[in-house]
Amino acid sequence: MQLGKINQLTIQRFAPPGAYLVDAQENEVLLPNKYLDPEWSEGSEVDVFIMKDSSDRLVAVTETPYILLGDFAYLEVVEINPYGAFVDWGLDKDLFVPFAEQRHVLQIGEKYMFTLMYDYDTDRLFGSMKLKKNLVPCQDKNLEGQEVTIMIADEGKLGRNVIVENRYEGLIYKNHVTKILNEGEVMTAFIASVREDGKLDITLEVINDSRYDAAEQKILELLKAHDGFLYVHDKSEPDEIKAILGMSKKTFKQAVGKLYKHRRITLEANGIRLIQK
Repeated sequence: MQLGKINQLTIQRFAPPGAYLVDAQENEVLLPNKYLDPEWSEGSEVDVFIMKDSSDRLVAVTETPYILLGDFAYLEVVEINPYGAFVDWGLDKDLFVPFAEQRHVLQIGEKYMFTLMYDYDTDRLFGSMKLKKNLVPCQDKNLEGQEVTIMIADEGKLGRNVIVENRYEGLIYKNHVTKILNEGEVMTAFIASVREDGKLDITLEVINDSRYDAAEQKILELLKAHDGFLYVHDKSEPDEIKAILGMSKKTFKQAVGKLYKHRRITLEANGIRLIQK
């Protein structure tokens, strides 16, 4: 069973404090009486969230918190003590945020962006404002132009930072911000480009793909005119691509990505080859 996640477990037996649930490996956890459904019986499968109780014991609850392990959420600070802060994450026991995981001074009653982390040394969950710990670089250029779900984060020097698909770090440049954006707000946006460092440039407007459609057609026509093979690829110099195809390297890579995805071409070490139909 996974701490900080929703787990589907099986009721093994009932006892005075509640029901004991087990996973496929026979690991056992208590689901307290307050969460029991009278229609459940031994053998019933139950979806539960696994956390630690006030005595630091594993416990299951049927409530779903505002944030799961590895995810992000905009949460309210409800208490501050000498060791850190506590935030409301939708469960009876508040989530602890150590001082070391805070980016600045927090105020009770205010909301901030947090990510849910797991401490392997103490086997505990904790909140962190250091969001990048749970973000990874994006390596897929084919995502450019795709519709995605974003969560609005803080404002930076260049624009508004966003979390893309609960996984990637993104940015909406100031000149692309067309409406008021509130921290924690979730909305639909589009990937304008995947940068070399794995960060994403995001736009709120639908991206017009007409230039890439024209580029795809041109690449197909040139392939047919050159016996189905062109000596250009994603490592070719921009000037070389421009001379052969009359388009920028970015447009070329976008078009090639879509042609490959639709199985119109294959990618080889020294060029691209047309798939004959």
